[in-house]
Amino acid sequence: MGNPYLPMPMRLEKNFIETEDKNIRTFTLSFINKEDEQNFKYLPGQFAEVFAFGKGESPFGIASSPTEPGILKFSVMKVGKVTTALHQTPEGAVIGVRGPLGNSYPMEELKGKNLVVIGGGFAFTTLRSTITYILDPKNRGDYGNLTVIYGARNSGLLLYKEELAQWEKRSDITMVATVDRGDENWKGKVGFVPAMTKETAPSAENTYAVVCGPPIMIKFTLPVLEELGFPPERIIMALENRMKCGIGMCGRCNVGNKFVCKDGPVFTLAQLKTMPNEY
Repeated sequence: MGNPYLPMPMRLEKNFIETEDKNIRTFTLSFINKEDEQNFKYLPGQFAEVFAFGKGESPFGIASSPTEPGILKFSVMKVGKVTTALHQTPEGAVIGVRGPLGNSYPMEELKGKNLVVIGGGFAFTTLRSTITYILDPKNRGDYGNLTVIYGARNSGLLLYKEELAQWEKRSDITMVATVDRGDENWKGKVGFVPAMTKETAPSAENTYAVVCGPPIMIKFTLPVLEELGFPPERIIMALENRMKCGIGMCGRCNVGNKFVCKDGPVFTLAQLKTMPNEY
């Protein structure tokens, strides 16, 4: 990887507003150097550091899939000086990316298995990568039934709305989008993600659950999965909120003796049960 602190230059091709409150934008970046594209090998679940030159860097889960060559996607919530600068970056500008970092969802291990993908709000980025990867014609036959449960506080805060609509029309995926509060324009489900998981009741037989969302969603979803018969070793989660430098040098992401940015961010619930409850 060479100098781990040195970002590669990428061109901002599209700067798209995702949510009605305009606090989340999705960036589509293209590789400027062909060698960088060839060297950037990643799988769903990994993250990268994105630079706003002159402001700093922030870690984000990679929302694109390796099956989408030539680009990277990141969905960025505006919360500070770096993310505000990224939101204000015009299309055509050059920004930096350092990565890929961390581990991935175990895509090889999941072959031949059914999958339940459960996400909430802004934390749907690497799940979008996972779903896109599985649905690619080259990969779809490697995996079993695919159920997706995705929720947000309201319909205006759902990410990737066009893709959600496309997935709902497909016969090889069960797509359940839900909101905490509906309105006159919302035609989908209304209810919290844990309740919708229980209502959907996916079979735990030969099935893995991949969960990524806000802590409160995870807290109440895990008991539902356990009630449905999912053992801890078949519940996979990502501690994306712990990401810092990405290479284990700053010491700010450790949980017990684990560096989340190097040993994770993806862990099974069985692994997390052996770690201090510091996450």
